[in-house]
Amino acid sequence: MAGKNSFDVTKVTRIGLLIAVEIVLSRFLSISTPITKIGFAFIPLSMIGMMYGPLYGGIAGALCDFIGAILFPIGAYFPGYTLTAALSGATYGFFLQNGGAKSLAKVTAASLIINLVYHLGINTYWTTLFTGKGYLALLPTRVFSNVVLLPMEIIVIMLAYRFLVERIEKAAK
Repeated sequence: MAGKNSFDVTKVTRIGLLIAVEIVLSRFLSISTPITKIGFAFIPLSMIGMMYGPLYGGIAGALCDFIGAILFPIGAYFPGYTLTAALSGATYGFFLQNGGAKSLAKVTAASLIINLVYHLGINTYWTTLFTGKGYLALLPTRVFSNVVLLPMEIIVIMLAYRFLVERIEKAAK
């Protein structure tokens, strides 16, 4: 009989599959420019946070960025983006675990922090380091992908919980 702290193959397998899906969505099925990226790669990472909490969400976020950057580089690898990805996964986990994705307020809070603070704020700074462009010069283009698409992201996360995570969790019981 497995103890409480034993290795959980099912958990590792699910997280690994969701990391793979995130990498595919991020690297191959997103619209990517040197200044911004538009896509659905947030779905698998938010699902990891919903199902396994902030620790696993943060680790998965970092792994998604690192593995994706090593296997399918878009530009030079930069650990700042990995830090932002880890913070995003941990934030999803903090707000969305234990059914938090049912709450519009919690989904909105997580999405606002990730999009406005991490992506629009911190990642824009990281991008200034690579492009040499000023922070304020990059903001208008990045506002579109992080503010205009924010309501769509909130809706998609809530739908992912209802139609995917709840079914995965029921199947595990």
